[in-house]
Amino acid sequence: MSFWVFIPARLASTRLPNKPLALIHGIPMVVHVAQRALASKAKQVVVAGDDPKIIAVCKQHCIQAILTHQDHLSGSDRIAQASQLLGVQDDEIIVNVQGDEPLIHPDLINDVAQLLTHHSDCAMGTVAHPIDTLEDFLNPNIVKVVLDHQSKALYFSRAPIPYWRDGWTTGSQKMDAGQPLRHLGIYSYRAKFLKAFPNMPPSQLEQSENLEQLRALSHGHKIAVWKTHLSPAPGVDTPEDLERVREMMTKSL
Repeated sequence: MSFWVFIPARLASTRLPNKPLALIHGIPMVVHVAQRALASKAKQVVVAGDDPKIIAVCKQHCIQAILTHQDHLSGSDRIAQASQLLGVQDDEIIVNVQGDEPLIHPDLINDVAQLLTHHSDCAMGTVAHPIDTLEDFLNPNIVKVVLDHQSKALYFSRAPIPYWRDGWTTGSQKMDAGQPLRHLGIYSYRAKFLKAFPNMPPSQLEQSENLEQLRALSHGHKIAVWKTHLSPAPGVDTPEDLERVREMMTKSL
């Protein structure tokens, strides 16, 4: 299996300005993410940044990086441009690793890349994990996914889906593992599909939920989903998240 990893990195963030450059043990977060990706089986890892500052810190740490436009609607649009600039062949597989996942496990990257070798009819692949608390199920910041019998996505939503009538009892905060599923924001694509993605008009569903993968579903493309039982590592969206990750990485030293 041969694949590329692209890491979209955007400097502007309403909840955590300059997020890719936030230091964790003296190293910018985007560099931590790239180092995790380099531990996977990827043949090449590239940061797709929207600001020269991102490109500069990557080069300082010997990480390949490429400058992209600032006005991309999503990370998928950003790495689509990067793949075009680097001449990635249409038949290759590309994995999108979010730039705010400094604790991502390299095996997860390998798993999502391999999905498309087993699902020839799918344009994209992604990952889901069982939700086991009612709090997470009701949290709109945790995206849920519903699958068909072939583990292909039917829909993604910030809403608590599917409605699980017998999944919990009144007052209980625990759910039986296995249903429903939390979507993890890592994607694999066939390069030909990814290059065409920016030319697909954003769907009303994508705009309503603010979920880029709904653009693919709305245009009739299939998304394969790998169900993992590895607990998802926390990402970084807020200053509080950043402190939590710093503490976790300190304990692992």
